Amino acid sequence: MEGSIEELSKYRYETSLENIADAKLMFDNGRYKNALNRAYYAIFHAIRAVCALDGFDSSKHSGVISYFNQNYVKSGVFTKELSKIIKYSSESREKADYLDFFIASKEDAEKQIEQAECFVECIGEYLAKEKIL
Repeated sequence: MEGSIEELSKYRYETSLENIADAKLMFDNGRYKNALNRAYYAIFHAIRAVCALDGFDSSKHSGVISYFNQNYVKSGVFTKELSKIIKYSSESREKADYLDFFIASKEDAEKQIEQAECFVECIGEYLAKEKIL
């Protein structure tokens, strides 16, 4: 079943909130690599919530991120700080997921969760302004 663009955007935003909650659960259980992963996906799905409003999606993470940066950061809708959060989170997630013997620190996981919360909150404010939430 397919819904409207607004419903898709809201669904993706709600997924980002679930990912934040999952990141916190992983963090509380000392699963810092998994916390990095879930925090990244919170950011990623929040980005996809915004992109849905334009009817845009991509099978590649880099495509989604590039579209968001080009159309929403460079245009001034969102601050460059959000782009930096995306980059940091993406790099951390890739290390956690793909580097052998990578050990995620409690501090790194905590920082990434805090940044993801900030990012998702900014997206939520935008979606509320756009009458999606």
